Amino acid sequence: MHADYHNSAIKQLRDQQVRFAPRDIKIEQAQRAERLLAEIDPKREYPYDYLYFRITDFRADSDLAPVVTGTDVHHDLRLFVEDLSDAADIRAEDAGEPVHTVDDLSRMFHVSTKTISRWRNQGLVSRRFILEGRKRVGFLQSSVDRFVDGNQDRVERGERFSQLSEQERDEIVERARRLAQAGGTPAEVTRRIARHMNRSVETIRYTLKEFDKSQPRAAIFAKRGALTDDVRRRIYEQNRRGVSIEALGRKYGRTKTSIYRVIHEEHVRRINDLPLDFIPSDEFSKRNAERVILTDAPKPQKAARRVKAPAGLPPYLASLYEVPLLTAEQERHLFRKFNFLKFKAAKLRQRLGKKRLRTTTLDKIEALYQQAVDVKNQIVQANLRLVVSIAKRHVSAVDDFFGLISDGNMSLIRAVEKFDYSRGNKFSTYASWAIMKNFARTIPDEFKQRDRYRTSFDELFASRQDERSDQVAEESAQKARERQIGRMLSHLDDREQKIIISRFGLDHRQEPLTLKEVGAEMGVTKERVRQLEARALTKLRVAAQSERFDLLE
Repeated sequence: MHADYHNSAIKQLRDQQVRFAPRDIKIEQAQRAERLLAEIDPKREYPYDYLYFRITDFRADSDLAPVVTGTDVHHDLRLFVEDLSDAADIRAEDAGEPVHTVDDLSRMFHVSTKTISRWRNQGLVSRRFILEGRKRVGFLQSSVDRFVDGNQDRVERGERFSQLSEQERDEIVERARRLAQAGGTPAEVTRRIARHMNRSVETIRYTLKEFDKSQPRAAIFAKRGALTDDVRRRIYEQNRRGVSIEALGRKYGRTKTSIYRVIHEEHVRRINDLPLDFIPSDEFSKRNAERVILTDAPKPQKAARRVKAPAGLPPYLASLYEVPLLTAEQERHLFRKFNFLKFKAAKLRQRLGKKRLRTTTLDKIEALYQQAVDVKNQIVQANLRLVVSIAKRHVSAVDDFFGLISDGNMSLIRAVEKFDYSRGNKFSTYASWAIMKNFARTIPDEFKQRDRYRTSFDELFASRQDERSDQVAEESAQKARERQIGRMLSHLDDREQKIIISRFGLDHRQEPLTLKEVGAEMGVTKERVRQLEARALTKLRVAAQSERFDLLE
C-alpha cells in the first residue's frame, strides 16, 4: 500500500475501503476513481464531499468538506486505484480485458521502462494484478487507450526520442562489447555509450538488457550469480580500509548501487552480531542520565599505595602492578558507564527491525559499542593482577602457569560482562570466585592432591622466574618470535589466519575471542570455527617441523 498520499482525507477513505468494502465494491470504486481522474483539472480545486460521492455514490458524513487541489487529487486518485486493486486480489486473466506489464508497454511504444514510470506520474493509471503467481503492476487496455487519447503528443514525442534504428542498436552492442572486454562495468559502459550517442542511460541499459535476453550465448554481460558471504565480507572490509566504491565495482563486476547495498547489509549484519547484553538500571531512564553517567571516572581522594610486584615475575606481568587499583567509587562509575553505553547502543539497534537505518546511525551504534569496550578494558587492566595472584596459588609442578593466566584472563573478561554493580558488592570478590571456579574445571584432580606435600608456592613460583634482565635482548627475542609466528601464519589462508589471531590474541589491539564470538564475526557456526581452528593448528605444526622453528629460544 502507498503511504505518500498528499491529502489525508483521501488516504483515510482508502484505508476504510481497503478494510471494509467487499471485493466487488473495491473493483467498482477503482473504476469510478479512474473515470473521475480523467476529468480532473490540476488548476482547479474540488470539495472533498464531491470526490467522495463520485467514488462511493454516497454523501460524506462530515459537514466539514475540505477543499482539495486538483494536483493533489490527480496524484492521490492514481494511488487510490492501485491500492484498491491490490486489496481486491485480481487475477490478470479475470480482468475482462487485456492486461499489459511495464515491459509490454515499453515494447509496444518503443520507449524505455523509465518513460513508462514517468507516464504513470502523468496520469497513466496502473493497477496491481496477480501475474504468474505474484502481485505485479499492470495496465488495463482501456486505461492505456484513455491515456493515449489524452496525451497523443507526449506519446509520439517519447516514441520519436527513444526509437532506435537497427544500425544504432548494432553500434550500441558493439561498443558495449569492446568496453566490457576492456574491463568496464555495466554502469560505466552504459554511461559512456549514452554520452557518446546522446541517448538516455535508461535507453542504452534497456537495449543491452534486451540483447542479452534474446542472445544469451552472445550476451555482453552474462547474468551473475549471488555474492557469497565471504565475498560480501571482503567487500565490506576493503571499503572500511579505504577502497572506493568505484574500485570495488570494477573488481567484483557490480554496479555502484549493488556495492552500496552489500556494504549496508553487511554493516547491518555486524551491528546485529554485536554483544549488547547489559545489566539494566533505573538510572538509565533518568532525564540527566547521559550528562551524569558519561563522564570521566572520579579521582581518588588520596594517591593509591603502590604495590610491589612479587619477585620472579616476567617484566610484562610485573608491569600489571603499576596499574593502580580502582576505588569503590571509580569501580561503580565505570561499571555503570559500561552498561549504559551498551544500553544506548541496544536501544538504537532495536530500530533496525522497524525501518532502514542510516549509515550514520549504524556508525553511532558501533561508536557506542567501542566506547563500552574501552571502558571494559580499563576495568580489566585494573584487575589483571588479581588473575596473577590467583594463578600463583593454584599452579602445580606440571601446570602451565602462563596457560592458567590466559584462562584466568578470559574468566575475568566474562566476569566484567556479568557483574551487577547495582548490588553494591566488590567486583574483586565476584571475579575471584569466577576465576577459581574456572581453574577448578581446568586443573586435573590428581595434581590438586599434590598440594598438601608442597610447603610453599613461593618456592615453586620463584623457580619459574625469568632470569633474563637485559631489556634489549628481551625485545630482540620478542621481535624474532613475532617474525617466526608471522612466517608460520603465512602457511594459512586468510580465514584460518583470522581464526588463529582472534582465538589466541595475537592482535594485541583486541582481546582473545571465544569460538562463538569468532563464529558470529565470520558468519559461521561455532562448530565450523572449531573445525577450521583444528585444521589450522595441524598446518602450523607441520610448518614448524618442516622449517624447524623454535619459538622457545
